[in-house]
Amino acid sequence: MEKLYSIQEVSRMLGMPKDTLRYYDRIGIVSPYREDNRYRRYSKNDLIDLMNIQIMQYADFTLDEIRGKFSFRNMDNIDHAYCEEVAAFLDAKNAETRKKIAHLEKVSRLLDLAAETLRDFNNESDQRLAETVREIYKDIHKKEPGISKEGCGEYQG
Repeated sequence: MEKLYSIQEVSRMLGMPKDTLRYYDRIGIVSPYREDNRYRRYSKNDLIDLMNIQIMQYADFTLDEIRGKFSFRNMDNIDHAYCEEVAAFLDAKNAETRKKIAHLEKVSRLLDLAAETLRDFNNESDQRLAETVREIYKDIHKKEPGISKEGCGEYQG
């Protein structure tokens, strides 16, 4: 017979609060076996599902996305259409992640340049910072062509 784990053991092994495990059971993401006394007993497959959920949350998937798109249990019965749907969803999530990365790289560049400008403040470094700010501002508002450029492009530092 397969070993089953108590909620205490699972919480300790995976570093997940017991309340989180109870919540996952309540919303149907991972529903462990229940003994006659109603205690939750987690199988090895439940532990694998919980580890997958932790990884997916680390990758910024919401619980609704996880619950709605991923069927951890019945991997033997997955059809091609399901695989295509999930693959398209993952592609979209990856594109969203790449946009966030590009945004954060620009923010990092701006913060580096601002710190550098403040450490060695002169007209040239101030102009470089102003140009970077204008470039990022244009990038942020490129989908809003009605933004007035009056006063924005004339900044001289």
